[in-house]
Amino acid sequence: MNAPIHPFLLQSDLAVLQNLLQDIKAQTASEWSGSGDHDHQSTLDKLGALKNEPTIFCSYDLKDLPLSKDEGPLAFLLQRYISWAQAIVRHPVDVVFLTHILLYFSTSVPSALYLYYHFSYVHGVCHWVMQLYYCGSFTLMLHNHIHNNGILAKQYAWFDHAWPYVLEPLMGHTWDSYFYHHVKHHHVEGNGPDDLSSTIRYQRDELLDFLCYVGRFLAFIWIELPIYFWRKNKPGLAAKAAVSELTSYGFIYFLARINFYPTLFVFILPLIQMRIGLMVGNFGQHALVDEIDPKSDFRSSITLIDVPSNRYCFNDGWHTSHHLHPRRHWRDHPTAFLKAKREYREGRALVFQNIDYLMMTYRILKKDYLYLADCIVPMGEQIGMSKQELADMLRTKTRRFSEEEIQEKFYKIGRN
Repeated sequence: MNAPIHPFLLQSDLAVLQNLLQDIKAQTASEWSGSGDHDHQSTLDKLGALKNEPTIFCSYDLKDLPLSKDEGPLAFLLQRYISWAQAIVRHPVDVVFLTHILLYFSTSVPSALYLYYHFSYVHGVCHWVMQLYYCGSFTLMLHNHIHNNGILAKQYAWFDHAWPYVLEPLMGHTWDSYFYHHVKHHHVEGNGPDDLSSTIRYQRDELLDFLCYVGRFLAFIWIELPIYFWRKNKPGLAAKAAVSELTSYGFIYFLARINFYPTLFVFILPLIQMRIGLMVGNFGQHALVDEIDPKSDFRSSITLIDVPSNRYCFNDGWHTSHHLHPRRHWRDHPTAFLKAKREYREGRALVFQNIDYLMMTYRILKKDYLYLADCIVPMGEQIGMSKQELADMLRTKTRRFSEEEIQEKFYKIGRN
């Protein structure tokens, strides 16, 4: 592993990464006991000490904020805000969610409204760029919302139910479609043959296959998802998925007929960029699929210890942990990973550092496997592999599965 350790990693990420690096050092020095527990408890203690620290802002850890009494009025305001926010969010550590909701309602909403009142191209472009900057953090906040039926305390359930309907279209989501596709579909199928966003039928390091993958989602998900639910004998979900998509499109069409240019920058461009972004991200999450056991969550998804995914997108890099336990709280992923480190190692899971999903997709499409090999944090038998061997191993995991292989691997229908 030759990738540098990013200085802006979350404290929890850094603790886990240092633990894994110690495993590598011990095994390389022939001091390996096989358990990987030489510093296990001390790392768990570090994570335990961070467990109840609230996250206020994505860009700052709690220790970096001016919270002591001798630091003036800003410290007083922050302390009052944290106390107030902790009474509103469901989990006291999730103050950052309320911070983001307030941010979006104080910037995106008035900006969008003003574009309809007085449109200018400069404002339109600036609004679009702002939404592009927001969309990653917003989507992963929404991701926590849809998996756990909300993020605010019960007494604020009405607002917890309402805010997505205001913010989703502004960020490029159609109403409720993320819930139906991600929770009711993707996590049920797990990148398998019936997953409409599955990567297994594509040669994942070929640009044409990638464009077909993204293009299919852009053009047909609105009809394919209801058809999927219908075929699975879930007519209620089929109807809801269809209504959510078509209602959203109808709303955007109605606004475009009234005032096209504001609608282009407020709704249409964010929708296109969000759909592309979702597929580029999902492609990176599931591009490396084990050729022997593609059904394994350890071998069909990856773990990233990086800044964009974990600091700014609420630990989205711990994707294998999320697939193992979709409702796990986002702050618990590093601890869960460390506790299950033996299973990750024996499952031949892939862990990377200092690379995000967008760059993962880009490097795979470039066939830059040596770069990816530098980013691997090897575990178990991977530790003894050379850089070229790691690169060759990664290359095998981007190969398209034939229909015969899919029948054999996923449905246990063997060859005659």
